[in-house]
Amino acid sequence: SQDKSVVNKMQQKYWKTKQTLIKVTGKKEDEHVVASDADLDAKLELFHSIQRTCMELLKAIELYQKRICFLSQEENELGKFLRSQGSQDKTRAGKMMQATGKALCFSSQQRLALRTPLSRLYQEVETFRYRAISDTWLTVNRMEQYRTEYRGALLWMKDVSQELDPDLYKQMEKFRKVQAQVRHAKLNFDKLKTDVCQKVDLLGASRCNLLSHVLTTYQTTLLHFWEKTSHTMAAIHESFKGYQPYEFSMLKSLQDPVNKLTEKAEREDPQIESTKAVQDQQS
Repeated sequence: SQDKSVVNKMQQKYWKTKQTLIKVTGKKEDEHVVASDADLDAKLELFHSIQRTCMELLKAIELYQKRICFLSQEENELGKFLRSQGSQDKTRAGKMMQATGKALCFSSQQRLALRTPLSRLYQEVETFRYRAISDTWLTVNRMEQYRTEYRGALLWMKDVSQELDPDLYKQMEKFRKVQAQVRHAKLNFDKLKTDVCQKVDLLGASRCNLLSHVLTTYQTTLLHFWEKTSHTMAAIHESFKGYQPYEFSMLKSLQDPVNKLTEKAEREDPQIESTKAVQDQQS
């Protein structure tokens, strides 16, 4: 009996390995078996989408925070420059530069407040990825192992059934053992299949709740930022309303006047020479 059990385990590993090779090489499998797992494959596609988009969201948040810092720094530098230049100009234009510079410095400071909800969003998504997605990923891996074992058992039963002779007791006994193995593998696979489908549904709902809760804080902070900066800019606009700016006129090109002077000089040279010739003749 021990010899038979060893042979049985070896045969199970053989057909499981064969099924693994079929999956890795991408060979066509039985269409009915594949169709029976269509719902499961759809859930797995959703899971991989959640996994991929969470990673992309983390990268986008990190890049967004860096650009907020860079923009705030440049805005603050521009505000300082306008304030320093405005303090040297005693006209109304200097007052405008000073007021605009203060507004830009204020806006740069308020913009940094957006980093707080973004950092919270990054931490929540990262925790979700490390805990919820990782737990689901472990269940998916276990399910894939049992699915490979189940499909390998189906291949084994198909191979045995092709050489089955109902009149031979040994062959019927072998077929029954393989059939029992298929039922056992299917029982384990169905249990994990249900677990995966439930976890993926729960994962999608959890991510929606997470994003809706954390993004509300970010949206509120962004709204306050635009309200404060818009009020400041509107006040500056009202204070300098009706101001008449300077009118400047610039030469678009210096080449045309130079050419005209050159042409005028060329026209005057023959006239001067003819006048000198007449004066010489008269003298």
